[in-house]
Amino acid sequence: MMKDARIYSRISATGSYLPTRVLTNDALAVELARNGVETSDEWIVSRTGIRQRHLAAAGEMTSDLACEAAKRALAQAGKSANDIDLIILATSTPDMVFPSTACLVQAKLGNHGAAAFDLQAVCSGFVYALATADAFIRCGRAKCALVIGAEVFSNILDWKDRGTCVLFGDGAGAVLLQASDEPGIRAAQLNADGSLAGILCTPGNVAHGQVTGDPFLRMDGQAVFKQAVSVLEKSARSVVDQAGLTLAQIDWLIPHQANLRILSFLAKKLGTGMDKVVVTLDQHANTSAASVPLALDAACRDGRVKAGHEVLLQGVGGGFTWGSVVVRM
Repeated sequence: MMKDARIYSRISATGSYLPTRVLTNDALAVELARNGVETSDEWIVSRTGIRQRHLAAAGEMTSDLACEAAKRALAQAGKSANDIDLIILATSTPDMVFPSTACLVQAKLGNHGAAAFDLQAVCSGFVYALATADAFIRCGRAKCALVIGAEVFSNILDWKDRGTCVLFGDGAGAVLLQASDEPGIRAAQLNADGSLAGILCTPGNVAHGQVTGDPFLRMDGQAVFKQAVSVLEKSARSVVDQAGLTLAQIDWLIPHQANLRILSFLAKKLGTGMDKVVVTLDQHANTSAASVPLALDAACRDGRVKAGHEVLLQGVGGGFTWGSVVVRM
């Protein structure tokens, strides 16, 4: 019998990095009060599940966070930067207009020659990037891909808008995706609906040396909540079926860490107990494209996610975008 000659991809290592500054809800409430914004730990926890967030220091850029997460993934895999032939960085907070933050990370790592580019799908970014890297490897265009989600969302928050500024944090997560003769990425599904762009956006830009439009994150929270639960449930069922599995065979669900209510509603709709959902939201807040790889790395390093486990990764965010990937670790 002939051996299957198809190329697959597998996650061989994970890594993450969080800025050293930790801001608890109580400390945040004190800071916001100076600007006349009222909030409290009870108000934030009861509505979101968030208890603290990490914030980048002044001058600490997305590429800095991404580079540290990448180094930790490389160290775990026993690989050097020059083993990488593809770098995809998912972010909505690039260091600059161009070049891409992926190229800046490439330079900081000391890699020369790998393809490198940014991918922008907001909070779905890492799932989009992972599916894209998998496609590169499956078609033979790459053998060792560094996939990163990294954000400094604190730079685009309106700290006078209580409805958004309490929700987000900064951080980075990375995985090393390598060619394999056995499937690791079992199935992927990516979707978007641009007609919903207005419910979650940062509608500003830079033109002629001036900031144009609104440079801060704006969100219709109720609309996002309604859409997120609906699309994530449908996407989960579809991608698990595509992988030839049932939801009962999924060992861990790692959704985008947006809001504990969304995670709870999603688990209930999927018939999954919260004991099978990885939650880092309370410690990290919403780190956009970094949230899924941060949660994955945390669960791998503390021993919850083990080799052979079937893991469902899900993202949902501005665009409106959403996506799911089934991974065998």
